[in-house]
Amino acid sequence: MTITAAMPTAKERPRRTRTKRQLSSRPALKLSQLFPSHMDLREPLKAVLVCEDCGTWCPITGMQSRIQKLVPHHTGKAGVADAIHCRGSNRRVEFDMTIVEWRQALADAHTETSSRQPTTVLPKAFSPRTDQTLRARAERTGAVRVADWNAVRKQVGDADEARTQVPHGDRPADGREVPLDTLHPVHPTR
Repeated sequence: MTITAAMPTAKERPRRTRTKRQLSSRPALKLSQLFPSHMDLREPLKAVLVCEDCGTWCPITGMQSRIQKLVPHHTGKAGVADAIHCRGSNRRVEFDMTIVEWRQALADAHTETSSRQPTTVLPKAFSPRTDQTLRARAERTGAVRVADWNAVRKQVGDADEARTQVPHGDRPADGREVPLDTLHPVHPTR
């Protein structure tokens, strides 16, 4: 089928958001009050920011119209959680800063956070004795440990037996007899 001048063409329609609820009753989001890292204004017609309520990245719709607002979205992950409408949907967005100011704020935030990043921590060098001990411990197997224990078992047994021997006499178990008679003390003034 060929296209001729007599064929009708569709005219361009106005771009508008078609939602059931046109605007949220909540106060407008001001870009200057958000973190610079929570918005992306590199492409102004495709600007996105993080919803304060659910923490998801949402596009800003109506960039060429009078009112800019967040697109309607859900709180859960797609296909996993229930589709619960987010309270931040259709919330108005106020552009109270320019894109140049946003880029400067983002650069400042980046330099501030990069100065807080830790440097690479190098492990402390071992002393020769520690290195020798660690290597020897790594080389020991279960059979070597059993052989070492068998070599010192008699000495350990002798030490335990010597520890249990107590000299004769007043020992805690063989101490003096406890008196079984009840004592009634008499007050000296009576």
